[in-house]
Amino acid sequence: MSPRSHGQPTRSLDLPGWRIRVATLLESDYEQWHAVRSRCREWLVPWEPRPAGAPPAPEDRASFVNRCLMRERERQLGTGFGFGIFVEGRFSGEITLSSVQRGPFQSGSIGYWIDRDLAGYGLVPEAVVVVLQFAFESLRLHRVEVAIIPRNGSSRRVAEKLGLRVEGVALGFLEINGAWEDHVRYAMTSDEWEARRSELLSTWLKRG
Repeated sequence: MSPRSHGQPTRSLDLPGWRIRVATLLESDYEQWHAVRSRCREWLVPWEPRPAGAPPAPEDRASFVNRCLMRERERQLGTGFGFGIFVEGRFSGEITLSSVQRGPFQSGSIGYWIDRDLAGYGLVPEAVVVVLQFAFESLRLHRVEVAIIPRNGSSRRVAEKLGLRVEGVALGFLEINGAWEDHVRYAMTSDEWEARRSELLSTWLKRG
C-alpha cells in the first residue's frame, strides 16, 4: 500500500528485529525524522553524497513526502528499499538497500545512519542483519555490499562487528561533501549468509 493511500496509512514493509524494527517511512514520521536530523546534522552531513557546491538535501515536509513516494516507487520496481530504524516505536535512523540489480548481478548495497545519541549500542548492526535476511531470503539476492569511507570509524565498526568480508578499497568511489572519497568495500554473498545465518540471527536478533 502506498504511503498516500486512502484511509489509515500502512507501512509497505515492517521487519522486526530484537530491540529495533525497520520499516518504510510515512509522512507521519516527519516530525520525529526532522527532530533527529536537526539535532545530528553536523554529525551526519559530512558523510553524505553531494557534489561540490551543492547544498545539503532539503529537509522540509514536502521534500520528505516526495522522498517517501520515490522510495515506494523504487520498492514497487524492486530497485531499492528504504527503511526507518525504529527503537521502542520512535524514529531513530535510516537504513537502505539500494542499487538493486538483477540479471547476472543479483546484488545490492546497504547504507545507514543513526541518531548520534544511540550510536555504539549495537542497534545498527542489528538493523543490518534484519536487512541482510530480507535481501538474501526474501529478495534472493546473491551479494550485498557496504561501502564506507576509511576514516568513518563508526560506520566501519558496524561492518566489523558483523564480520563482513573486506574486498578492498575502491579509489575515488563516491563524491562525498564535494570530494571524491575512497571507500572500503565490505560484502557478503548468499553462500556466506547461509553459512553464518544461525550465528548472526542468534547474536543480533536473539533467534535460534
